[in-house]
Amino acid sequence: MAHTSDLIASDIEAYLAEHERKDLLRLLTCGSVDDGKSTLIGRLLHDSEMIYEDHLAVLEAESTTVGSAGDQVDLALLMDGLKAEREQGITIDVAYRYFSTARRKFIIADTPGHEQYTRNMVTGASTCQLAVILIDARLGVLAQTRRHSYVASLLGIRNVVVAVNKMDLVGWSEERFDEICADYRIFAKGLAQIDPYFLPMSALLGDNVVEPGDNLTWFDGPALMEHLETVDVDVGVDLERLRLPIQMVVRPDLDFRGFAGTVASGVLRPGAEVVALPSGMRSTVARIVTFDGDLEVAGPGRAVTVTLTDEIDLSRGDLLVDVEQAPTRAHEVDAMLVWMDTEELEPGRQYLLQSANGVRNASVTSIRHRVDVDTLEERAATSLGLNDIGRCSISADRELLFDAYGVNRSTGSFVLVDRLSNGTVGAGMIIGAASSWNRQPDAGLLRQASSISQGERSARFGQQPCTVLLTGLTAAGKSTIATALERRLFDRGRAAIRLDGENVRMGISRDLGFSSQERSENLRRVAEVAQLVNNHGLIAIAALVAPKDEVRARARELVGEDRFVEVFVDTPLEVCRERDVNGMYEAADRGEVPHFPGVSATYDRPTDMDLRVDTSVQAVDECVDAIMDLLAARGVLDA
Repeated sequence: MAHTSDLIASDIEAYLAEHERKDLLRLLTCGSVDDGKSTLIGRLLHDSEMIYEDHLAVLEAESTTVGSAGDQVDLALLMDGLKAEREQGITIDVAYRYFSTARRKFIIADTPGHEQYTRNMVTGASTCQLAVILIDARLGVLAQTRRHSYVASLLGIRNVVVAVNKMDLVGWSEERFDEICADYRIFAKGLAQIDPYFLPMSALLGDNVVEPGDNLTWFDGPALMEHLETVDVDVGVDLERLRLPIQMVVRPDLDFRGFAGTVASGVLRPGAEVVALPSGMRSTVARIVTFDGDLEVAGPGRAVTVTLTDEIDLSRGDLLVDVEQAPTRAHEVDAMLVWMDTEELEPGRQYLLQSANGVRNASVTSIRHRVDVDTLEERAATSLGLNDIGRCSISADRELLFDAYGVNRSTGSFVLVDRLSNGTVGAGMIIGAASSWNRQPDAGLLRQASSISQGERSARFGQQPCTVLLTGLTAAGKSTIATALERRLFDRGRAAIRLDGENVRMGISRDLGFSSQERSENLRRVAEVAQLVNNHGLIAIAALVAPKDEVRARARELVGEDRFVEVFVDTPLEVCRERDVNGMYEAADRGEVPHFPGVSATYDRPTDMDLRVDTSVQAVDECVDAIMDLLAARGVLDA
């Protein structure tokens, strides 16, 4: 199957224009040692007539001295460029080859199979859209097959070809092929996103590489080349969330100031309103400039220079994003980390964290577990060694702007760099903002018991302890109800403590902002205080926006189901806006208040509430009456 074009000789400009319009597929080959990865790539290039004649002559000559393919041309030598690789017949470093067919352009990475070079495989796979995982038909699924499959899944590679190679050495057995496919499917059930295409082949002889051949007539699927040409590489591409990491400020003269970068996700158009982060300043895209002229639209993967209608401060490491869907902001993240250094990871040691959002000082604060890639089991660990993969919490000195890696591979990835050697020691994939909800206290701490029993406290106060969480939009009436409820309980001789959201932020949460992660942490702290209050027999009344249903559920779990009462103050948004004497909603409309529930952030209506009240149709006393009735029905208040 030749993929040369007659246009090269007759109309070179037409050929270049045709070549430019082709889409690009980045792929890698991986698998265990000597599964035939380099031979497969060599066969792809040879049978597609993508090897120059003089290069082929050199391969034929070297095949007689250092080759391992008998009397045939050893096509693996095409990829094994290092002297050590040719002498040992293995791949050590990642080798890249560029070629194209009539339908598509390709960048193919040949990654090493030895376990000690897993870090090299991670490097090669980090930008790929498809993985070809080779399996020796004689040996079946091995530990390194599972390792590379897990890494491919971890790195978000959705398109996977499981190529069962060396079928000629098992007599082209369909039964053996089916057996290997069944074994791999059992393992792949535990891997996210992977939906493999199984392909029998012989890279040495060429069957099912470029052409089907004559020995696998029982297999009716497309050969590897046809699959590579037709597979949908746009699956999972995010066209909704605009992310443009700024790589350089372009200022060729006094009249032009542009911001250069590669669109990581979303679609960029002139006239679109954007937000610059971390500053939060808004502007409008004026032009999308490229070497070939201005564009009307730019999508993921396109390198552009953007000019804005306003003079705002942007520099390398900042982000341009769309107004509606901002990335997550946090100082501490939860991430999967591949350790690449011979020196073990030390929690607490300072490293440099490099990402699309710039460089920061960072440290690994804790290791939640290490993944056994052979079994996919999660094992407790206090350190990570070379090629280990673990889930860690990482803290940075400056706020990170990111999306989860599963959503955006560009903004969700980072590397850790040793501050002294300047060597890359780890590669990370962000899961999300780290949460203190799951953090365990120091093992040396012991809970101190009180000499006063709960029965004694209940008898003294005439009540059972509980926490009342009033949740709703800003200006819904939460604090007003909480204050009235506290007064009602006090007048009836009950003991209660009010934890108002604003008061809390003046004290124990003064260090927190209003991002989703910080709101979660604020509610966690309030829930911890409420639990302590309940343990002393008192009633806690908390008035917070608490916009996330998942976080409120965590608060319920922390305090205890039998002690938790969730009251949804369901006042309509338009009424809240009318009552807003501080002008918070108007400021949020202008973009001056980010992450504002009901405007620039979502509010999850409660799904597990115990009571609903609406201050637009109910007086405050009516709302308090309803809460008191509920507390009495729950046995919180003694008769």
